[in-house]
Amino acid sequence: MTFVLKSAVSALAVSCGLAVMSAAPAHAYTLMDMLRGDRQRSQSTIFMDQAPGRPVPRGAVGPGGSLGGLDPEAPLPKVSGPRYYTYKTETLQFVDTSKFADPAVTGAVADVSSSGDAGAEPAVQRRFLAQAKVRANADVAKALEAYYGDSRNPLVWIDGSQINERAKSALAALADAASVGLDPADYALQAPAIDPANPDPAVRDRALTQFELDLSAKVLAFVQDTVRGRIDPNKISGYHDFQRKMVNLAPVLKLARMSPDVGAYLANRSPDGPQFLALKAELAKLRAADGGSEERIVISLDRSLKPGDSSPEIANIVKAIGKHGSEALKTDHAATLSGYTGSSDYSPDIVSLVEDFQKERGLKADGVIGQATVRAMTGGDTNASKIDKLVVAMEQARWLPEDLGSRYVMINQPAFMAYYHNDGKEQLSMRVVVGGKNNQTYFFDDEIETVEFNPFWGVPQSIIINEMLPKLRSDPNYLDQLGYEVEVNGHAVASSSVDWYGSTDNVSVRQPPSSDNALGELKILFPNSHAIYMHDTPSKSFFKRDMRALSHGCVRLAEPRAMAAAVLGTSIDDVAKQIATGQNHAVKVPQKIPVYVSYFTAWPNKDGVVEYFDDVYGRDGYVDKAFDATTKARGAQI
Repeated sequence: MTFVLKSAVSALAVSCGLAVMSAAPAHAYTLMDMLRGDRQRSQSTIFMDQAPGRPVPRGAVGPGGSLGGLDPEAPLPKVSGPRYYTYKTETLQFVDTSKFADPAVTGAVADVSSSGDAGAEPAVQRRFLAQAKVRANADVAKALEAYYGDSRNPLVWIDGSQINERAKSALAALADAASVGLDPADYALQAPAIDPANPDPAVRDRALTQFELDLSAKVLAFVQDTVRGRIDPNKISGYHDFQRKMVNLAPVLKLARMSPDVGAYLANRSPDGPQFLALKAELAKLRAADGGSEERIVISLDRSLKPGDSSPEIANIVKAIGKHGSEALKTDHAATLSGYTGSSDYSPDIVSLVEDFQKERGLKADGVIGQATVRAMTGGDTNASKIDKLVVAMEQARWLPEDLGSRYVMINQPAFMAYYHNDGKEQLSMRVVVGGKNNQTYFFDDEIETVEFNPFWGVPQSIIINEMLPKLRSDPNYLDQLGYEVEVNGHAVASSSVDWYGSTDNVSVRQPPSSDNALGELKILFPNSHAIYMHDTPSKSFFKRDMRALSHGCVRLAEPRAMAAAVLGTSIDDVAKQIATGQNHAVKVPQKIPVYVSYFTAWPNKDGVVEYFDDVYGRDGYVDKAFDATTKARGAQI
């Protein structure tokens, strides 16, 4: 009986639980965490339906230390997880133009033409600036008010009675916003139509000054978007957690006015890291390609194809690899590709070809052709869907630091992979297991601080309530039999003595270090409010799967010792010695290391080749909806 129970808990004890914000959080961290000063928390909304005045049997300890009772009719509580939101766009406000005209000179002194040409037509009168109407977000409005509120600042886009070359260059740059993953519709603006038949200078000047402010607002919005992205990720879902970047807009208009090439100045505001540039180049390539006439290879398999099997689809498999495999792969297997005669046998030479293709695409290189391999062979996505993934990825790249650093860990959830970079190069990569669709891993960045060996597993409230509580109400000895440690208000108690029909706010449960501990031999901590970390696991079989969204939210590592050695700057042998002590202890990393717990369905590999992945959580769709809402809001009429 004990063996059966132990196996059951090993299956459910898959690391992290849900971490959500609530008015009355319940903290699911352990005494060891408190002693170490860890800042990890698991905050949960607990819906308890407690029957007042129920009978209190002898011996049952309530979470507050009082005697409690067992009420078999009490419904099971639930813990809610983060949710996805209906995206709410930034509020656009009217720019305060009331101070844009210098009252001392309005109507009397015209601005000096920036061309300096004494023969140029009279400059636009500043008094019309105060009559213009422009809407913008708070940051853009502030920058506009600061620049045009100072009468010493000349107009940027107008010379005399016409728009200047700077304006034309800026308009061209905004129209090309799609090349850097932005939407030109967000910055669309037409040059004012000046009717030469209408000699009224007031009509002309009103149109020109309105254009002046409109273009400045568009330029400022573009600069802001290139740096921080068009949308606020934290408004997409509770699974997104970013400190949105601050963009200094104050000098932009002055720099644009002084720049010899405004278009180049605006183009240079986008990120220039190698990953972003790879995404940009891939986007340009796909948009230039004629995807409409592209032949799509179809591979129809009703089951996995294994070495030694036969299938009429072998012909399409060979054809697909010949089309989508790398040049290096096709060179290495040139004889197999050129010598294939159409046989339906899954022969050893074709198995070798498939294995190398799988390895190249980050799949398990076992020669077994399942749906993930088929998807990779057939190109996976159409050109249109790849372009959409690239645009989303370029937006998300703007949420992260422009420079990821020379040393960092990147976890890409859709790829189910973790990568360690040092000296600007990828030195280690491995398979990972991330949260399942109902227990999604968050998208955020942090810093690795500690490696803990032979860790305790502090069971999150979400797992206690959603998964353990039904068993505990049936058998209060459940955790005692498994060797778990239970505390109420910091005092050790027997599992059987706890009132599992009451609130669990002050109850903590942890699993001591052992061979079947849910966290395995070690965990790598980057303290965050979501209680997410990297760790080992006794469930090694999960790494054999192509789809590895299977945990409760934390990141399980296929090679935890190698990752621990990398972040500690030591050897795997030294890590093994730390584990061999059998004692729970933590070692701080010599220097904090950035970790990006990311979500990219398109991302370049170490060779700069962009790879595409399934949108396992459906998050790209929410980003697309936010894009649409933003463009609609920005295009709304005044």
